[in-house]
Amino acid sequence: CCCADGRRHGSILYNILRSQERAAAPAGQGPRRGQGQASRGCPCGGWRRRRVALRSPQVACKAASAVLVKTLRFVQNVPCFQELPLDEQLLLVRSCWAPLLVLGLAQDRVHFETVESAEPSMLQRILTTRRQGEQPPPRGPAPGRPHHSPDGGGDGGGPQLPSAGEIQAIKGFLAKCWSLDISTKEYAYLKGTVLFNPDLPGLQCTQYIEGLQREAQQALNEHVRLIHRGDEARFAKLNVVLSLLRSINANVIAELFFRPIIGAVNMDDMLLEMLCAKL
Repeated sequence: CCCADGRRHGSILYNILRSQERAAAPAGQGPRRGQGQASRGCPCGGWRRRRVALRSPQVACKAASAVLVKTLRFVQNVPCFQELPLDEQLLLVRSCWAPLLVLGLAQDRVHFETVESAEPSMLQRILTTRRQGEQPPPRGPAPGRPHHSPDGGGDGGGPQLPSAGEIQAIKGFLAKCWSLDISTKEYAYLKGTVLFNPDLPGLQCTQYIEGLQREAQQALNEHVRLIHRGDEARFAKLNVVLSLLRSINANVIAELFFRPIIGAVNMDDMLLEMLCAKL
């Protein structure tokens, strides 16, 4: 980061980079102060792109798996959901399992910590670049281990570790829910609103599902007016919670909580199996 630039002025790596920078600069024109700092990234935003992983994956993944089971059990116990054709049920669950899971994490007050993933240092990258023409192509990953490139992504746009910014969005959502002290009934109505999404392409029972979503919102509004009579803004605050769910990426949730324990499993296949099972 450019904010730590002063600490590196006496390092060997800094001198190597400076000598290369001076050699590349036009004659009689040295690099100006601050030039190139924007491209190096700074704590004001660069940290959001850093790849992170769970500090204690066994604990966090176990908790998330338990929440997923409880979430699908909740969905299966909604009578109106059971009246839908199986393909409609699966389409709804595929689209909303991640936001429902995050709501479940908030309801169960699941805490988790992340650590920055190990990446090659700048010196390693320089040496690797210099020797690219001398070395044979890198060998593939060992059997059973997914390949990740240095930035967390695989070849061809494969899965990659979540970024710090994506994790911050999840933690910000959890903190918002906890600050509102959402009740069990409110969580149920919020989940119903998320589950019955009539805007999904491919749905056949659109009007029926839209009516169910409207009923969930009306029930939430009536409950808030009855229990929180002195807080006229609470219903709006709960709807803000729903809007924050749009920033939650299902691929990020799968990579963070499920890939560490079950590997490169297809979440759609797993959801179908769990949906058809008696949880």
